[in-house]
Amino acid sequence: MLSSIGHDRPGELRFRGGNLRYKSMQSFFAFQENNRAQRRGNSRGGGVAAVLCLLGIVCFAAFGNGQNGPLQLSKTIDLSGVTGKFDHFAIDNAGERLFAAATGNHSVEVIDLKTDKVLQSIGGLGKPHGLAYVSETGRLYVADGALGELRVYAGTPFALQGKITLSDDADDMAYDAGSHLLFVAHGGSDAANPARVAVVDTTNFSLVKNLSVATHPEGLDIDPQGKRVFANIADSNEVAVIETAALSVATTWKLSKAAEDVPAAFDGVHKLLYVACRKPATLLLLDGETGKEIASLPTVEGADDMFFDADLNRVYVTGGGGEVDAYQADGAKGIRAIGAMRTAPGAKTALFVPQRHELFVGIPGLNGHDAGVRVYTTSAGMEKR
Repeated sequence: MLSSIGHDRPGELRFRGGNLRYKSMQSFFAFQENNRAQRRGNSRGGGVAAVLCLLGIVCFAAFGNGQNGPLQLSKTIDLSGVTGKFDHFAIDNAGERLFAAATGNHSVEVIDLKTDKVLQSIGGLGKPHGLAYVSETGRLYVADGALGELRVYAGTPFALQGKITLSDDADDMAYDAGSHLLFVAHGGSDAANPARVAVVDTTNFSLVKNLSVATHPEGLDIDPQGKRVFANIADSNEVAVIETAALSVATTWKLSKAAEDVPAAFDGVHKLLYVACRKPATLLLLDGETGKEIASLPTVEGADDMFFDADLNRVYVTGGGGEVDAYQADGAKGIRAIGAMRTAPGAKTALFVPQRHELFVGIPGLNGHDAGVRVYTTSAGMEKR
């Protein structure tokens, strides 16, 4: 079986071994580099080298920006005045605005997607992490890990409307539109800052309850039909399942195949939960009702964000290893890797917007490189162009 491999250009898809389990993506890249070194004479000048897939390795073809891969780099939004890394993002679909938590810049950047220009830089922040925008009220919620606060902004331009004190390391959030409740991960550094998930009523901006969990909660995702929130408890290698009606932790699912679970994504169609772990870099597929581990695959190092694309039944994982890994989900049959697109070192967080068929990836402003947001279009979005 013949396949191809390209160079490390932004937006280029890389090979992945389907049947061969690598200890990490770094070891896979080492395998690629060895092949590239042996064939360097054929690959210079922007050419593409053919790679013979041996030992039963299934190779997934590398697609350039102009080809029909699972994701295509459509543009880059320049944020040259921003420094450091990004954390999470939020979207105002109606107003076509993207919100970026520029953690290293101590700001939230408000970007006009019609012009790709920054409308406002919300300053005065410590380490903004989680973001949530509620379109019905036009309010933007910011979880600040350094200040240990949840802040709310509104108006044009955005101005601070209030804040709720949380523990340190206020992090990811999940919004339940049905109940108007916002779930905020925070705490876990020591006894004075216990690990909890705060429940905030957005109608009056009040703290309803704090739900205790074992250690610092990382990524959150919601099952609106099942009225549940899933919270990855990375240091304890478990998933806390929160019932949104009872406002209680109903159960916890212990993970056995990998550890340090950070991002999560729920597939409401097939009732499955995807969990990306860092030790080793592994994507786990869980039964969304029981927590049973169904399957596992290698994924990007330092996974930090993950999304389920219901239109295409695909999963996208971003991580600090500098790539977006794409997978095709086949429901109860499992999941398979379909490509890994190089982004940039430290580009760990992103936002998938299903209405736009676009994945926004934060590119950090580090080592003399300008910060920015790369916009990738899914194959569904490309078909509509």
